[in-house]
Amino acid sequence: MPDISWEAPFCQDASNCFRLGTDADGNGYIAVNGQEDHYLTDSLEALRTLITDIKAGKADHLL
Repeated sequence: MPDISWEAPFCQDASNCFRLGTDADGNGYIAVNGQEDHYLTDSLEALRTLITDIKAGKADHLL
């Protein structure tokens, strides 16, 4: 298992908490809070693009 440095949970409400993390190899991680052993991973650039696109409203149609 990689050595992941997790950020504090980001919670919309008490039941929807996610965590973002990084490792020394330049990978980014997303996991449900409390389930960090079941994560999605990609490059830091891909994680940066995902967050930027969400902030820009490109995922609003999913809501």
